Amino acid sequence: MYAIFENGSKQYKAGVGDLVKVEKLDVAVGTTVTFPVVLTADEKGIQVGKEVEKVKVTCEVVSQGKDKKIIVFKYKAKKNVRKKQGHRQPYTQVKVTAIGAPAVKKTAAKKTAEAVAEAE
Repeated sequence: MYAIFENGSKQYKAGVGDLVKVEKLDVAVGTTVTFPVVLTADEKGIQVGKEVEKVKVTCEVVSQGKDKKIIVFKYKAKKNVRKKQGHRQPYTQVKVTAIGAPAVKKTAAKKTAEAVAEAE
């Protein structure tokens, strides 16, 4: 099973146990974070839209860091204009621990079952 989740206006494909580099999050290493799911796929098929409204991807923050440096070089011909600039994109690396709907408390489920039984 895998899911496509979104963070920072970007979408990422991940399965349980995968390490994914996402946009920088302001959280400590070891913290658990959840992301909303856009699409899930498994042996039963693909689910999107309202079918995955309550599904979340649960991840554990593994590390914070910066990507490799890229060089941005701007040049204008015949004008003697050159501008060299470097950039390192910050990221947060997370490990996907679970894909699915958040756990419902059992006490709440029992109360609703008892309420339905009393109504009958």
